[in-house]
Amino acid sequence: QLQLVESGGGLVQPGESLRLSCAASGFTLDNYAIGWFRQAPGKEREGVICITFNGANTYTADSVKGRFTISRDNAKNTVYLRMNSLKPEDTAVYYCAADLRIVHGCPTIAGYWGQGTQVTVSS
Repeated sequence: QLQLVESGGGLVQPGESLRLSCAASGFTLDNYAIGWFRQAPGKEREGVICITFNGANTYTADSVKGRFTISRDNAKNTVYLRMNSLKPEDTAVYYCAADLRIVHGCPTIAGYWGQGTQVTVSS
């Protein structure tokens, strides 16, 4: 079964850091465009940061520039999202996605998606 499983979410205080992981099984991530998306309550899902199959950073939301970093470990078939200087507005469910197809540098909504992991930033 092809799947992506996110982990690493939790409750943190503003200014703290968190690293999310997305483990792939059933396919090899290095052939895919990869992206992290998030969805806050009452809002639509938005792209956060994406890379192409070769690791080139093709999209970064203005709201996270300088704070979030995406990386991939091909040996572990896992992608990571390092989030620094977290803000309350970063609170959302974070999703990992992968697709052979891209739109504006990010996986399409028709690609593979994980179940999401909750990130809550609050004092």
